Amino acid sequence: MGAGTTTIAFEGAEARRVDVEVQFTGGQPAFMIVGLADKAVAESRERVRAAFAAIGLSLPPGRVIVNLAPADRPKEGAHFDLPIALALMAAMDVIPPDAAADHLAMGELGLDGSINATPGALPAAMAANRLDLGFICPEVCGPEAAWAGGELAILAAGSLIQLVNHFKGRQMLSRPVPGDLVDARPDLDLRDVKGQESAKRALEIAAAGGHNLLMTGPPGSGKSMMAQRLPGLLPPLSAEELLDVSMIQSVAGLLERGRLTRSRPFRAPHHSASMAAMVGGGQRAMPGEASLAHHGVLFLDELPEFHPQVLDSLRQPLETGEIVVARANAHIAYPAHFQLIAAMNPCRCGWAGANGEACKRGPRCASDYQARVSGPLMDRIDLHVTVPPVTPADLALPPPAEGTAEAAARVARAREAQSERGRLNARLTADLLDHVAEPDRGGQQLINQAAEMMGLTARGYHRVLRTARTICDLDGTDGVRRVHVAEALSLRRPAPGAGTPTPGRIAATTGG
Repeated sequence: MGAGTTTIAFEGAEARRVDVEVQFTGGQPAFMIVGLADKAVAESRERVRAAFAAIGLSLPPGRVIVNLAPADRPKEGAHFDLPIALALMAAMDVIPPDAAADHLAMGELGLDGSINATPGALPAAMAANRLDLGFICPEVCGPEAAWAGGELAILAAGSLIQLVNHFKGRQMLSRPVPGDLVDARPDLDLRDVKGQESAKRALEIAAAGGHNLLMTGPPGSGKSMMAQRLPGLLPPLSAEELLDVSMIQSVAGLLERGRLTRSRPFRAPHHSASMAAMVGGGQRAMPGEASLAHHGVLFLDELPEFHPQVLDSLRQPLETGEIVVARANAHIAYPAHFQLIAAMNPCRCGWAGANGEACKRGPRCASDYQARVSGPLMDRIDLHVTVPPVTPADLALPPPAEGTAEAAARVARAREAQSERGRLNARLTADLLDHVAEPDRGGQQLINQAAEMMGLTARGYHRVLRTARTICDLDGTDGVRRVHVAEALSLRRPAPGAGTPTPGRIAATTGG
């Protein structure tokens, strides 16, 4: 006698269908799970046995075979407990066979028959909706699953006995209510930052166009303080972005009681983070910090202290917006459209060039320290700003007249102009740049001569144009002009050995 139900296996943030088939055969008593199951899935048989004993059930004598199809797809995680238990109960006529067959289920079983939470309820519910099946999940995951759609039939049960009573008509389970949707704005305000007007201007440009930003300055100059205030400048997530972000957070187990937020992610990993922690991977190929920052900000403080290989692993996702974790039997893709904000000291002691001081360890200290960050990664950072130390005179000033609210309003207007073009300026393709970021004659002459002087790569040339387009959007002007190109070049890091890109020097070399 056999029966079956449906569950899912995760490949990145995608939920792939898995059919759970159960069959009882004669022979020596045995409980076998086949279908490329990992250790957690193989241990399901012991949890299922204990949960059945807790509610007064026992497996029939003989051989029990559980097949997880397709057999060549890896199965990982404890969420296979509940679908295996449902298929077994359907085969034992404890619940109607069609009840198990018409649902997609996921959940971990406790030894007392309780159903415990597992990550990934939202993408699993979306898969059930797509397959036109009902969805069975732990009670604690119900508010999260309810976001999948109002028409999806969801059973959120706290125990196996509740499911049995529901299917027998003794205790009907009601559909869970979606969790809270929070639209909270960060409490941190740019008014808290005194001085540093050039750095705050660069932060506003970065927020307006989605550009990558590196702040270099001595300790205590306010680099981390400003980076933490960037989320307050960004607009809330759109409905589509909210779904993308929530799917990744669900797989990572970061959604509490189905509570979603429209605030953009802000991830700030410690510099001891491994490559798997940064880009994803590990034994179960979980999403890393770069994917958890999707549609948000990835802040790397003390940039040279990160392992060079970890930093270089970000080079591809900065270009493609996707991370592919390669395995021997699978390639797992996670979205990673994030904005990189980084901060670093000029040298290891931190004071090179601050207030005219020289590094105590000599020029080599600064060059060796900065060389820990590769040139190709630096080339992918649009804005480079030097943050000078804050003086006592700066601290004695009253709070600035403008704060986060005023800057966020300008950012919103600039992003509204970009929404009409279909993408952020930082992601404009080369062909679109020719149409929306073509500078005027003076601007073209300036960027041509400055590109040779600064040793710009083709990527750097295009990134300057993208930044100029963002500055133009912030100013509310129609076309990219010379002044916009000059400011974009002043924020661009020159190639090693090239000149320093100050606006005055650029103007002088071009006769401006």
